[in-house]
Amino acid sequence: MPSLPIKSSGVLLEKGARALGYHPQPSPMAINSQFYNGRPACQHCGFCLFFMCEYRSKSTSMVTMLPLAEATGRCEIRPDSYVARVETNREGRATGVSYFDARKRLQLQRARAVVLCANGAETPRLLLNSTSAQFANGLANSSGVVGKHLMFNTYFGVNAQFEHPLNEYKSVQNTRMVHDFYTTDPKRGFYGGGGIDARFGKYPITFALGGLPPGSPTWGEDYARSLAEQYSRSMFFGCHGTSLPLETNSVTIDPALKDSWGLPCMRITYKDHPDDLKNAEFLTARAMDIAQAAGALKAWPEPVLPQTQSVHLLGTCRMGDDPATSVIDRYHRTHDVRNLFICDGSSMVTSSRGQPTETISALAFRAGEHLADFARKGEI
Repeated sequence: MPSLPIKSSGVLLEKGARALGYHPQPSPMAINSQFYNGRPACQHCGFCLFFMCEYRSKSTSMVTMLPLAEATGRCEIRPDSYVARVETNREGRATGVSYFDARKRLQLQRARAVVLCANGAETPRLLLNSTSAQFANGLANSSGVVGKHLMFNTYFGVNAQFEHPLNEYKSVQNTRMVHDFYTTDPKRGFYGGGGIDARFGKYPITFALGGLPPGSPTWGEDYARSLAEQYSRSMFFGCHGTSLPLETNSVTIDPALKDSWGLPCMRITYKDHPDDLKNAEFLTARAMDIAQAAGALKAWPEPVLPQTQSVHLLGTCRMGDDPATSVIDRYHRTHDVRNLFICDGSSMVTSSRGQPTETISALAFRAGEHLADFARKGEI
């Protein structure tokens, strides 16, 4: 499909980037720009970020893969289910999963093969909670690296205001990006790289709670006037960067805290590598350059601070050839349990340099092909 129509923020990114000799390009958004495979084109309603798509134009698994799977008659979706542990037998093979149904009743689903796709936090938590006499340190954890090497990606950026209305709250989140800083450059003095995109920044209530530039009024008539004047003229240059895979950054099991189902909760330990923050500062500075070259009346960067949260949870069940240093092999099969597969962001050994979804999706298709091949050969 052709790329989505360019937004005001994309035009401004192109203007600023080209003035500085950079190379802006369309952002791959996985959103229909025209009718495709039974789903309509984007209606530009403005509710992409944090929301499901009522038009089914966003290519989430909910409207792409799952309906196709269900249509085969061989796939059943059980909503409101919560897996407690992966069950194994004396031979060390996975036999299925125990899960709580919607009424919190414990059920057992037997399986010839089990595939975990709960991403970089819940997947290692599930493995570490699936202990047994044979797997005392957690399932598929003979290497001891389950839960280790957690990566977030860095995400900071630059707020900017322009002379004319941009109306960024309309349509999709972003339409243009710059990858000139994607690779590591030794001249920078640190490891890492990333991308910069131009995007819708905040919904109205979020903007009201922190979208105005520093020094703006925070109450009264002047505050209300500033919100009315500036919201439609504002945008955000998002900077997506590297996180190094540190062994000390981890998902472990809390020794005391349990959730509402009585299962041990996870504990997250995380501290950015100094190079991650240096790289974030570098990308933010480049975004400031682009904003100013694009003609921003005001531009101010978000402070680069140690991260305490992320939506990208990667690296905790890393892929590798050596069972002593990795959890899964190149086919996404765990080294320790030959009919247990992991296919999500936890398998990644580096953080990429931004949005990991396309990489995870590509690996999922590849893993599915290998799993089917193993099944045909009778190897699971």
